[in-house]
Amino acid sequence: MVAGTGTEVGKTWVAARMLAAVRAEGHRVAARKPVQSFSPGSGPTDAEVLAEATGEAADVVCPPHRAYALAMAPFMAAERLGAPPFTLADLVGELRWPDDVDLRVVEPAGGVRSPMTSDGADTVDLCRAIAPDHVVLVADAGLGTINAVRLCLDALEGFDVTVLLNRYDGGEIHQANRDWLARHCGAPVVTEPSALLRPDRPR
Repeated sequence: MVAGTGTEVGKTWVAARMLAAVRAEGHRVAARKPVQSFSPGSGPTDAEVLAEATGEAADVVCPPHRAYALAMAPFMAAERLGAPPFTLADLVGELRWPDDVDLRVVEPAGGVRSPMTSDGADTVDLCRAIAPDHVVLVADAGLGTINAVRLCLDALEGFDVTVLLNRYDGGEIHQANRDWLARHCGAPVVTEPSALLRPDRPR
């Protein structure tokens, strides 16, 4: 599971980088975006970005009936577009994977506690439903990230989590945030997607 502390922190970019790297090594990969909402004409959707990384069709990554062309929380977008409500059970029931996949990645919508569905389910609920082997928590590296990461880690208690500080530039604030989290947050902290794939990655 590639989760985020909020929107626009780079979940899709991180997931795509991981998937493309594993695929380039000759392994079979797949990605699923159970539901997405977007602003039409603003560039590729998350499903399209993930599909390019995996070699799948975007409609396989995210079913067309779960892609809502309105930049709001997915369940809100569905309501305003006149689409039927949907539940966590609907999303989980629609997850389909090809055989013999070496890496399967699920990217939810929004932040860890952002409701996605009409019954109020969020990323934590999705994790509980599908029990991922690992959760990558993507966070911005700048101001506010310590608070956001700690709150999300509390919500994800019980899961194997690695924190990835995205857009890390090595500057004073970014380095201070990384060092503090590495000492105190109780989870491994990395700054590049490639670090997630090393056999010796922090655990």
